Amino acid sequence: MKLHYVPLSGHSHRAQLFLALLGVEHELVPVDLAAGEHKTPAFLAMNRFGQVPVLEDGETVIADSNAILVYLAKKYERTDWLPETPLGAAQVQRWLSVAAGQIAYGVCAARLNTLFNAAFDTDEVIARAHASLAVIDAELAQREWIAATHPTIADIALYSYTANAPEGNVDIGAYRHVEAWLKRIEALPRFVPFPQSRVGLRA
Repeated sequence: MKLHYVPLSGHSHRAQLFLALLGVEHELVPVDLAAGEHKTPAFLAMNRFGQVPVLEDGETVIADSNAILVYLAKKYERTDWLPETPLGAAQVQRWLSVAAGQIAYGVCAARLNTLFNAAFDTDEVIARAHASLAVIDAELAQREWIAATHPTIADIALYSYTANAPEGNVDIGAYRHVEAWLKRIEALPRFVPFPQSRVGLRA
């Protein structure tokens, strides 16, 4: 397998992390965004949106980080990571949607401002980040994992940007359940850390 990725991308990291947790052999293929590699015909043939990550599994190509998580869980029949029951699957999907919505437009957007000079309204995205973290913290006050009694791909989808929220000037110190949950993920066998940058609160 090949994972086309950007090391500082949280979307990329969630795919890389899940591959590692599953113990799947894979090759990491860096994509040079600054050089416009993601807009070349070769890359656009894999993902017309020109976004990372992209997973190549032989002749099968999967774009989108959450889709990659689902694909890997299904391919390796890991019903622990993606339950087959209607309720279990729905609970995981709920949080995949949060990762693609509130997290992407909250902690992720705030980090994009400090790390890549994006033009999001700083106050707005930081407020949105805290609103999401408060909800997640309340959920984790009731259980150790976000969607089940054990880790699922929902936890993986939420992890990367939450862990590096301080890079976007989002202080997670008030969310003790979130901080404990981050440590539980980081203690999983074969965990791969998300690189940190000295920006925002980590500057």
